[in-house]
Amino acid sequence: MLRMSNNWNEFKCLDAGNGEKLENWNGIILRRPDPQAIWTVDKDIDIWKKIDGQYFRSNKGGGEWKFFKSLPEYWTINYKGLTFKISPTNFKHTGLFPEQAVNWDFMMDKIKNSNRKIKVLNLFAYTGGATIACSKAGADVVHVDASRGMTEWAKENMRLSGLENNFIRFIVDDCLKFVEREYRRGNKYDAIVMDPPSYGRGPNGEVWKFEDSIYTLINACIKILSDQPLFLLINSYTTGISSIVLENILKTTLLPLYPNGKVDAGEVGLPVEKNNLILPCGIYGRWQSND
Repeated sequence: MLRMSNNWNEFKCLDAGNGEKLENWNGIILRRPDPQAIWTVDKDIDIWKKIDGQYFRSNKGGGEWKFFKSLPEYWTINYKGLTFKISPTNFKHTGLFPEQAVNWDFMMDKIKNSNRKIKVLNLFAYTGGATIACSKAGADVVHVDASRGMTEWAKENMRLSGLENNFIRFIVDDCLKFVEREYRRGNKYDAIVMDPPSYGRGPNGEVWKFEDSIYTLINACIKILSDQPLFLLINSYTTGISSIVLENILKTTLLPLYPNGKVDAGEVGLPVEKNNLILPCGIYGRWQSND
């Protein structure tokens, strides 16, 4: 199933093709690479030229931004009462993945309709999009990421969204090691969301490789689910991994333990304004209760 993040007011994917995408981030137009946009598009038209910044890849790896007007160090973007800091980084990202709004909507709806206090664990939590969404919906959230810089960014998003008085615990740690310690401590969670990278290293050099590590992590997470779990959501951008893989993992691990729930999986995407195409933006797999 394809799930579209099409409820944005302050973000638009204006056009995409020839390995790039053109986006409007609350009035600031950015052009940057996208490996999924391999179809042909005419880049000689005005919208591809009237840009505020463009990311150029280097033949030696990495790349850099070129700005065509003076931009603030950061600016903000809003989504349904959530506010996020946007700032172009030296690895082409802006600090937010707007396609994830469809997952935020799912989690917020589940939490609001649960009629009980929900405790959420957000793993590989990055700048905290899911953390802020779940907190806004009324959940207590534990946010775990190996990067101290991204965790500080997430704290800024918390403050921008006015959630300083909510329970959000920020932890810089290796995600698998943290989950294993939570099991030994007897801590439980009603909901778990994760966005594991294709490859990464923890704070102490721990190696993460998606295809080698995801099954171990899912099994570890199952051990810290509460007696009445609400959902477990996996998001992935790993090339070559099908959403059916995530569906199969959840059907063989989580569903036998909680047969009254349901599993689904698919792609997440963004509408392309210029021509009504869809820009694919990764995959998801989720188990949810029938509450």
